[in-house]
Amino acid sequence: MKKLLLIFLSVTFGLSLHAQQLQDSLVLFATIYEHDTIPVIQLDEVNVVGFTFVKTKRDARRMNRLIRHVKKVYPYAKLAGIKLEEYSKQLAEIEQGRKRRKLMKQVENEIEEEFGDDLRKLTFSQGKILIKLIDRETGNSSYKLVQDLRGKFSAFFYQAFARLFGYNLKIKYDPQGEDKKIELIVRLIESGKL
Repeated sequence: MKKLLLIFLSVTFGLSLHAQQLQDSLVLFATIYEHDTIPVIQLDEVNVVGFTFVKTKRDARRMNRLIRHVKKVYPYAKLAGIKLEEYSKQLAEIEQGRKRRKLMKQVENEIEEEFGDDLRKLTFSQGKILIKLIDRETGNSSYKLVQDLRGKFSAFFYQAFARLFGYNLKIKYDPQGEDKKIELIVRLIESGKL
Protein backbone atom coordinates (compact mmCIF):
# COMPACT_ATOMS: atom_id res chain seq x y z
CA MET A 1 0.00 0.00 0.00
CA LYS A 2 2.86 2.38 0.82
CA LYS A 3 4.50 1.62 -2.51
CA LEU A 4 1.26 2.29 -4.35
CA LEU A 5 0.77 5.59 -2.52
CA LEU A 6 4.38 6.58 -3.18
CA ILE A 7 4.03 5.79 -6.91
CA PHE A 8 0.72 7.71 -7.10
CA LEU A 9 2.23 10.78 -5.41
CA SER A 10 5.35 10.74 -7.55
CA VAL A 11 3.31 10.41 -10.78
CA THR A 12 0.95 13.19 -9.69
CA PHE A 13 3.89 15.41 -8.72
CA GLY A 14 5.64 14.68 -12.03
CA LEU A 15 2.52 15.44 -14.04
CA SER A 16 1.95 18.69 -12.20
CA LEU A 17 5.54 19.78 -12.90
CA HIS A 18 5.13 18.84 -16.54
CA ALA A 19 1.81 20.73 -16.78
CA GLN A 20 3.39 23.82 -15.26
CA GLN A 21 6.18 23.70 -17.82
CA LEU A 22 3.70 23.45 -20.70
CA GLN A 23 1.72 26.52 -19.70
CA ASP A 24 2.76 29.83 -21.17
CA SER A 25 3.75 32.20 -18.47
CA LEU A 26 2.68 35.82 -18.37
CA VAL A 27 5.01 38.22 -16.63
CA LEU A 28 3.32 41.27 -15.16
CA PHE A 29 4.53 44.23 -13.21
CA ALA A 30 3.07 44.29 -9.74
CA THR A 31 2.88 46.55 -6.76
CA ILE A 32 2.39 45.66 -3.13
CA TYR A 33 -0.42 47.43 -1.35
CA GLU A 34 -1.24 46.58 2.28
CA HIS A 35 0.39 43.13 2.15
CA ASP A 36 -1.38 42.29 -1.10
CA THR A 37 0.24 41.98 -4.53
CA ILE A 38 -1.70 43.81 -7.23
CA PRO A 39 -0.81 43.41 -10.93
CA VAL A 40 -0.10 46.63 -12.83
CA ILE A 41 -1.25 46.56 -16.46
CA GLN A 42 -0.49 49.26 -19.04
CA LEU A 43 -3.64 50.14 -20.99
CA ASP A 44 -3.87 51.79 -24.39
CA GLU A 45 -4.44 55.54 -24.45
CA VAL A 46 -8.05 56.64 -24.73
CA ASN A 47 -9.10 60.10 -25.87
CA VAL A 48 -12.14 61.43 -24.10
CA VAL A 49 -13.87 64.25 -25.90
CA GLY A 50 -16.82 66.20 -24.66
CA PHE A 51 -19.35 67.00 -27.30
CA THR A 52 -22.10 69.44 -26.51
CA PHE A 53 -25.46 68.69 -27.96
CA VAL A 54 -26.90 71.41 -30.07
CA LYS A 55 -30.10 72.92 -28.81
CA THR A 56 -31.62 74.30 -31.98
CA LYS A 57 -31.74 73.33 -35.63
CA ARG A 58 -29.83 76.48 -36.46
CA ASP A 59 -26.96 75.45 -34.15
CA ALA A 60 -27.01 71.97 -35.72
CA ARG A 61 -26.69 73.47 -39.21
CA ARG A 62 -23.81 75.69 -38.06
CA MET A 63 -22.00 72.73 -36.51
CA ASN A 64 -22.53 70.58 -39.61
CA ARG A 65 -21.20 73.41 -41.78
CA LEU A 66 -18.14 73.81 -39.53
CA ILE A 67 -17.48 70.06 -39.69
CA ARG A 68 -17.76 70.15 -43.49
CA HIS A 69 -15.38 73.13 -43.73
CA VAL A 70 -12.79 71.61 -41.40
CA LYS A 71 -12.92 68.28 -43.23
CA LYS A 72 -12.28 70.09 -46.51
CA VAL A 73 -9.33 72.28 -45.42
CA TYR A 74 -7.62 70.06 -42.84
CA PRO A 75 -5.74 67.99 -45.45
CA TYR A 76 -4.29 71.20 -46.92
CA ALA A 77 -3.12 72.36 -43.47
CA LYS A 78 -1.59 68.94 -42.77
CA LEU A 79 0.17 69.07 -46.14
CA ALA A 80 1.42 72.60 -45.39
CA GLY A 81 3.09 71.31 -42.23
CA ILE A 82 4.76 68.46 -44.14
CA LYS A 83 5.90 70.71 -47.00
CA LEU A 84 7.24 73.35 -44.60
CA GLU A 85 9.36 70.75 -42.82
CA GLU A 86 10.62 69.41 -46.14
CA TYR A 87 11.52 72.83 -47.55
CA SER A 88 12.99 74.09 -44.27
CA LYS A 89 15.71 71.46 -44.53
CA GLN A 90 16.52 72.55 -48.08
CA LEU A 91 16.48 76.24 -47.17
CA ALA A 92 18.77 75.67 -44.19
CA GLU A 93 21.46 74.43 -46.56
CA ILE A 94 21.19 77.48 -48.83
CA GLU A 95 22.47 80.89 -47.78
CA GLN A 96 20.56 84.10 -48.44
CA GLY A 97 20.67 85.25 -52.02
CA ARG A 98 19.95 84.17 -55.53
CA LYS A 99 19.74 80.40 -54.95
CA ARG A 100 17.32 80.85 -52.08
CA ARG A 101 15.02 83.11 -54.12
CA LYS A 102 15.17 80.66 -57.03
CA LEU A 103 14.21 77.74 -54.75
CA MET A 104 11.36 79.77 -53.21
CA LYS A 105 10.03 80.64 -56.68
CA GLN A 106 10.23 76.96 -57.66
CA VAL A 107 8.35 75.92 -54.51
CA GLU A 108 5.72 78.60 -55.09
CA ASN A 109 5.19 77.43 -58.68
CA GLU A 110 4.92 73.79 -57.53
CA ILE A 111 2.28 74.63 -54.94
CA GLU A 112 0.39 76.88 -57.37
CA GLU A 113 0.39 74.18 -60.04
CA GLU A 114 -0.69 71.41 -57.68
CA PHE A 115 -3.19 73.18 -55.38
CA GLY A 116 -3.92 76.60 -56.90
CA ASP A 117 -7.30 75.74 -58.40
CA ASP A 118 -8.51 73.96 -55.26
CA LEU A 119 -7.43 76.78 -52.96
CA ARG A 120 -9.12 79.41 -55.13
CA LYS A 121 -12.41 77.53 -54.77
CA LEU A 122 -12.39 77.80 -50.95
CA THR A 123 -15.08 79.92 -49.37
CA PHE A 124 -14.34 82.82 -47.04
CA SER A 125 -15.04 80.68 -43.93
CA GLN A 126 -12.90 77.84 -45.23
CA GLY A 127 -10.04 80.29 -45.84
CA LYS A 128 -10.21 81.56 -42.25
CA ILE A 129 -10.24 78.00 -40.91
CA LEU A 130 -7.29 77.09 -43.16
CA ILE A 131 -5.23 80.00 -41.78
CA LYS A 132 -5.93 78.81 -38.23
CA LEU A 133 -5.18 75.17 -39.02
CA ILE A 134 -1.90 76.10 -40.70
CA ASP A 135 -0.93 77.80 -37.43
CA ARG A 136 -1.96 74.62 -35.58
CA GLU A 137 0.10 72.34 -37.82
CA THR A 138 3.23 74.47 -38.18
CA GLY A 139 3.29 76.30 -34.85
CA ASN A 140 3.64 79.65 -36.65
CA SER A 141 1.07 82.09 -37.95
CA SER A 142 0.77 82.46 -41.72
CA TYR A 143 2.28 85.94 -41.43
CA LYS A 144 5.35 84.56 -39.64
CA LEU A 145 5.76 81.84 -42.27
CA VAL A 146 5.63 84.36 -45.11
CA GLN A 147 8.02 86.63 -43.23
CA ASP A 148 10.53 83.81 -42.69
CA LEU A 149 10.29 82.45 -46.22
CA ARG A 150 9.74 85.56 -48.35
CA GLY A 151 10.86 88.47 -46.20
CA LYS A 152 9.30 91.27 -44.18
CA PHE A 153 8.19 93.35 -47.16
CA SER A 154 6.31 90.42 -48.75
CA ALA A 155 4.74 89.55 -45.43
CA PHE A 156 3.56 93.14 -44.98
CA PHE A 157 2.17 93.17 -48.53
CA TYR A 158 0.34 89.83 -48.11
CA GLN A 159 -1.08 90.94 -44.75
CA ALA A 160 -2.36 94.21 -46.23
CA PHE A 161 -3.88 92.35 -49.19
CA ALA A 162 -5.47 89.76 -46.87
CA ARG A 163 -6.95 92.49 -44.64
CA LEU A 164 -8.68 93.98 -47.69
CA PHE A 165 -10.59 90.70 -48.03
CA GLY A 166 -11.29 90.30 -44.32
CA TYR A 167 -8.53 87.84 -43.42
CA ASN A 168 -5.81 88.27 -40.82
CA LEU A 169 -2.59 86.31 -41.38
CA LYS A 170 -1.38 87.12 -37.86
CA ILE A 171 -4.24 85.29 -36.15
CA LYS A 172 -3.15 82.56 -33.74
CA TYR A 173 -4.88 79.23 -33.20
CA ASP A 174 -6.49 79.00 -29.74
CA PRO A 175 -7.60 75.40 -29.03
CA GLN A 176 -8.80 76.21 -25.51
CA GLY A 177 -10.80 79.30 -26.38
CA GLU A 178 -12.21 80.57 -29.64
CA ASP A 179 -11.20 77.51 -31.70
CA LYS A 180 -12.42 74.86 -29.27
CA LYS A 181 -14.94 73.40 -31.72
CA ILE A 182 -12.38 73.25 -34.52
CA GLU A 183 -9.95 71.43 -32.21
CA LEU A 184 -12.65 68.92 -31.29
CA ILE A 185 -13.44 68.27 -34.96
CA VAL A 186 -9.74 67.87 -35.83
CA ARG A 187 -9.24 65.36 -33.00
CA LEU A 188 -12.26 63.39 -34.17
CA ILE A 189 -10.86 63.39 -37.73
CA GLU A 190 -7.43 62.25 -36.51
CA SER A 191 -8.95 59.43 -34.46
CA GLY A 192 -11.01 58.28 -37.45
CA LYS A 193 -14.38 59.01 -35.89
CA LEU A 194 -15.31 61.66 -38.45
